[in-house]
Amino acid sequence: MIRAVSAAALAAAALASPAAAQSVRPDQAAFRELYKELVEINTTLSAGSCTAAAQAMASRLKAAGFADADLQVIVPPDRPKDGALVATLKGSDAKAKPILLLAHIDVVEANRADWERDPFKLVEEDGFFYARGASDDKAQAAVWTDTLARYKTEGFKPRRTIRMALTCGEETPDTFNGVQYLIANHRDLMDAQFVLNEGAGGRLDETGNRVTLGIQAGEKVYQDYALEVTNKGGHSSVPVRDNAIYHLSQGLSRFSQYDFPIKLNDAVKANFERMARIEGGASGEAMAAVARDPADAQAAAAVARDPGRNSMMRTTCVATMVNAGHAPNALPQRARANVNCRILPGESVEAVRQTLVKVLADEAISVTTVGEPSPVSPPPTLGKQIMGPVETVAARLWPGVPVVPVMATGATDGRFLNAIGVPTYGLTGFFGEVGGNGAHGLNEKTRVRSLYEGRDFLYEVVKLYANGK
Repeated sequence: MIRAVSAAALAAAALASPAAAQSVRPDQAAFRELYKELVEINTTLSAGSCTAAAQAMASRLKAAGFADADLQVIVPPDRPKDGALVATLKGSDAKAKPILLLAHIDVVEANRADWERDPFKLVEEDGFFYARGASDDKAQAAVWTDTLARYKTEGFKPRRTIRMALTCGEETPDTFNGVQYLIANHRDLMDAQFVLNEGAGGRLDETGNRVTLGIQAGEKVYQDYALEVTNKGGHSSVPVRDNAIYHLSQGLSRFSQYDFPIKLNDAVKANFERMARIEGGASGEAMAAVARDPADAQAAAAVARDPGRNSMMRTTCVATMVNAGHAPNALPQRARANVNCRILPGESVEAVRQTLVKVLADEAISVTTVGEPSPVSPPPTLGKQIMGPVETVAARLWPGVPVVPVMATGATDGRFLNAIGVPTYGLTGFFGEVGGNGAHGLNEKTRVRSLYEGRDFLYEVVKLYANGK
């Protein structure tokens, strides 16, 4: 006997199961092959080659009709495996600044013995794609490449030039960073009206329903600080109160009780206002109150119970490593700690260091900046030119799903472009689970449905941007 199956049941089954072969459009199947090729090229720092990945994507675009002159694989002379691809689809208005589509093609290291599946083989299973880079950031790199190829084969003639940069070194910037290299050596290729980059996606609820679509404006600055106490030491049988470990631990204890002041930029304020209406209840009331008055201590304490929102509304610093002493029977001559800070855009790295000195409140503890400080810049604005196309396409694809501004509490290559005055926004259209997708961790994944939908979304949005004023 054949039972009637409701539309809701069919929708639920489609959410739970992988995309069936008959449900995949021909253009999606072609995209999957491109995505698979990119994912399966190892681009780790230790054993991979971004240059190989850049060349493979250049070949894809050449096959779509791009001329050699519009495809540049740029390889630093001293780093032959760290090449980038810059592709250009020329616009009709020479006076209009181009749009830059940015993605990094390098990935975090992955040990096969730790993974359930080979991290460098694309596996589709239970409605997800699994692989290192399946999400971060080869999903967007593949979509950008595929989008340009589609435009070319369709004969699309944009008003603005559309440029794509697939770069290396985002995951290991202290070794090499491709965006910094291109800014220093090919600045003209990085100049744009604005940039679309990784950094924000959509949020799904526990049953797979779309809740919000994010657009990122601004990101926090990553900065480590070294705390150190030195002492002449001595024999442990004759202890003294002037102990390097005690100085450091007592200072860290004071530091653990300190919160940086709340400072809401436009993106975070808009996020709290919109999420307050979406969530409602006590959490919604608290966000709305903080958006109205950041000095409302009771509301701020309620919002801060969510670590993600706490990090969005203030600079945060946390002790991440400690090392002290040199022998079990000796007074410590040294005690060290690393404090990792995520600094609100526009705030000074040096000002944060001075705050740490003040909060630690011990002249014996030196505080120094580790490495070369990241560039600091205010967040880009979210005007109608940016929000309009996003809201238009989102309303057509996902009716009723609100677009919510966000600020990234992590770091992307956007920090380098924002710092030179090129506004950079995070936009993917990839909806994901609250628990994350395993980026940088084991068994990284992205939802099949979300990847295909994000591909369609970005294809339409970029067209609107390219033909806009």
